[in-house]
Amino acid sequence: MKPSFIPLFTVLGITSAFSATSSIADEVEAYRETTLGLYVTAIEAHELMQNNDHAVLIDVRDPIEIKFTGFAEPTDIHVPWVLADHDNFDEEAKTWPMVKNTDFEAQIRAAIEALGVNKEDPIIVMCRSGATRSAPAVDVIAEMGYSEVYSVTDGFEGEKLREGKSKGVRAQDGWRNSGLPWSYDINPDVAWRPAY
Repeated sequence: MKPSFIPLFTVLGITSAFSATSSIADEVEAYRETTLGLYVTAIEAHELMQNNDHAVLIDVRDPIEIKFTGFAEPTDIHVPWVLADHDNFDEEAKTWPMVKNTDFEAQIRAAIEALGVNKEDPIIVMCRSGATRSAPAVDVIAEMGYSEVYSVTDGFEGEKLREGKSKGVRAQDGWRNSGLPWSYDINPDVAWRPAY
């Protein structure tokens, strides 16, 4: 019997796009709520994977982000929702803009099908903090006909500390801060590789 998870919270949808310059044609939609309304914390995601051999964990973060913050060891699929645009430095924002991975749908479909995931198998999608990338990625996967697709509400890194010497550091909750298995070593069989 599959565990039953219900939404942990309801938030207003976030409709603002990630930072993008006018030279970037695609704005990246960012929001928290999913059409399926299925959410788990990192701890609940791990429990679901422990209790169901068919559960699949998908990481949708940029590869550079993973390089510096780590990777959940049981990750089955890595396909980024957005990527840093290294060709367009945003002088005003003082950073590189994030642009949508235009091949996300095709890449995620191929990865899911390669694993032989059934339409009713649990699929868990995780980004950094559950704030802007996992929900739209969940919706794309749900549109493919998968019926049990969860967004990890606290993501890999969790929330920022609100006080103390480490104020602003993502060190509360999330996969990495909950004592769940993670590493800086990225599984070569799972690591995303761009198609050229």
